[in-house]
Amino acid sequence: MVCTDREDLDTQIYETFAGCGEANNDKDPCRATRGSHLRDLIGQQKAYIFTLIQKFNESVSPDQPWSQRDDIIVLSDEAHRTQYGTLALNMRAALPRASFLGFTGTPLISGDEITKQVFGGYVSTYDFQRAVEDGATVPLYYDARGEKLGIATTDLNEKIAKVIEEAEVNDLDVAQRLESELKRDYHMITAQKRLEKLADDFVRHYSAGWESGKAMLVCIDKVTCVRMHELIVPRWEKQIAELEAELAVIDDDQEVQFRRRQLAWMRETRMAVVVSEEQGEVERFRKWNLDVRPHRQLIKEGFELADGQRMSLEKAFKQESNPFRVAIVCAMWMTGFDVPCLSTLYLDKPLKAHTLMQAIARANRVNEGKENGLIVDYCGILKNLRKALATFAGRGDEGHGGGEGEIDPTRPKEELLEALGEVIGLVRRFLADRGASLDDIQRLKSLARNAAIVKAKEAANESDESRKRFEILCREVFSKFKACFGDDRQHEFRNDRDAIDIIYKSLQDDKQHADITEIIQRLHAVIDESIETRELGRDDGTIYDISKIDFERLRQEFQRTAAPNTTVQNLRAAIEKRLNRLIAQNPLRTDFQEHYDQIVREYNQEKDRVTIEKTFEELLRFVNELDEEQARAIREGLDQESLALYDLLMKDALSPKEIAQIKEVAVGLLSTLKDEKLKIDQWRDKEGTRDAVRSAIFDFLYSDKTGLPTAYSETEIKDRSEKVFQHVFYAYSTLPSPIYTGS
Repeated sequence: MVCTDREDLDTQIYETFAGCGEANNDKDPCRATRGSHLRDLIGQQKAYIFTLIQKFNESVSPDQPWSQRDDIIVLSDEAHRTQYGTLALNMRAALPRASFLGFTGTPLISGDEITKQVFGGYVSTYDFQRAVEDGATVPLYYDARGEKLGIATTDLNEKIAKVIEEAEVNDLDVAQRLESELKRDYHMITAQKRLEKLADDFVRHYSAGWESGKAMLVCIDKVTCVRMHELIVPRWEKQIAELEAELAVIDDDQEVQFRRRQLAWMRETRMAVVVSEEQGEVERFRKWNLDVRPHRQLIKEGFELADGQRMSLEKAFKQESNPFRVAIVCAMWMTGFDVPCLSTLYLDKPLKAHTLMQAIARANRVNEGKENGLIVDYCGILKNLRKALATFAGRGDEGHGGGEGEIDPTRPKEELLEALGEVIGLVRRFLADRGASLDDIQRLKSLARNAAIVKAKEAANESDESRKRFEILCREVFSKFKACFGDDRQHEFRNDRDAIDIIYKSLQDDKQHADITEIIQRLHAVIDESIETRELGRDDGTIYDISKIDFERLRQEFQRTAAPNTTVQNLRAAIEKRLNRLIAQNPLRTDFQEHYDQIVREYNQEKDRVTIEKTFEELLRFVNELDEEQARAIREGLDQESLALYDLLMKDALSPKEIAQIKEVAVGLLSTLKDEKLKIDQWRDKEGTRDAVRSAIFDFLYSDKTGLPTAYSETEIKDRSEKVFQHVFYAYSTLPSPIYTGS
């Protein structure tokens, strides 16, 4: 990036380097001219910031620097990788008096701290702990499964990690290098029995955590990646068959539904090997009795979608809803590849220092519903992990007086189980304080269990605040339960979690399927005799004339209900759905929102049974007001769409003839816009098409033939024109309008 106070100089710099390849070789046609032109530009600058290190590919003698100025500032991103080679040396020789500032997430450490040697002391540091506290990342938890399985390679990790680092930096064949230099050690970590044991555990562990996010399995080299894929896939199918067999003998409905969802998830899950291509790889893999060609084809072509199109592996893995959930890698996607929905990193590759830190950071990205990231360690890298964390994390802000002590950002899974137990305890106490019981939902059967669920919902629905508090606690339980997957002790909390899930889902179902008529019918045994139905038109469906209800009898029925709080909440949910749609269709209906908000405010204050009954009656009368408003379009001889424009165009003190004219204007304007300007695809996205719609509205309203009555001044026409445009912009993203069709 070049920042300058002379725009033409910016253009010169851009044109100098745009289109020139990144190749640093003699065949690069731009190479001969870039350095000299850059040197000339530097001489013209008064002060600037320059970070194009790859352009310093011309050898510079310290005796002949490009500039001796001291007002040059060089900003270097990824400073742990780009600032120690020939290009960096050329840049520093060219700009000997410049100030250098480096940014890096993982400063290189090798005996001494190289990054600090090159750039000087830290100006400011931002460690793992602060990132978690700020919500920039999620906590990481660590599970040493390799030690539990007896397959950890702890004693070999340092030696193997060193060879891997050197081989990958030099772009050599890692498997060949490892095999030749480590001999017996390499064969120990890639032994068939060891990999089979790892594959068994991976399938059990990840399938048990099917509600978690995506996973990445990191293997020692490309060959091992393909071998692991060959081992995991048949075991995955076997696990599906075993779960299907178990399903046949389960008699608990809740458990049956849980298993069916798990099986559906497992059947659709896709796995893929993601490794870089190299010369002669087909023959190399054939020596291991492996065929890399199907994997290579999938990497190049991606997954086929239902419509016949294809999606790249990278895009599919980043898409949370895509069933590509397991990526098996050795080096690709290990750095600079952010996938927020990636929750679990399975490590079977000895790593150290900055490469280890970059690897585990794949799992700490923030994502909705993601409580934490999990590092599953199969090779026993805890020693290396602690060493890396001591170097790169938990040091505080050294640039601002921090740096005291070290904080390990990876936490043992025991903490997750404790946190899960605590939040379940909070749910249990919440219900008990309001006369309900979580244990009753687990212990009782049939009608008694249903009554316990109703009681729990009534406790949650005590007020808006209590409902919100309860739902937050429930979501915390689900999130923490999901985070504990793979730990056998998770099952100790399974019954509690399922009982909470029943209450939560029932509350959500009430909200989603709330229906005014059904609520009244449940309370009033003869409601059909009291309600008169009438058809309101194409989009309005059947409504119920609440004014015909026998309120005295309804009050008596309401007094006998065991769940008055829940009944009121359900009625409110139904009203809010209807109210939101009516306001979306006509922006001048905000007075209904104000009236409704007043009812809710009074309800949420300190209240008794009488207040709840009063609120119920007020809500029913409010429904009657909505019915009257919804029927107004028919009384005015309009539909809902033209009624909205009619209301926006109206003003006080108009004659009947002028009112009739405005109705014609509303209908005509809407028809004209639909026939012409609103047909343009994505018209709202371009300034030209937006202006065309705005102009069409004003021209129509201002016209002597089609426009508003002469009682409107030009200022009033401009005002009405802008209001109509704002409504059209909101309501007509497509034709037909989604807010009038209900889509």
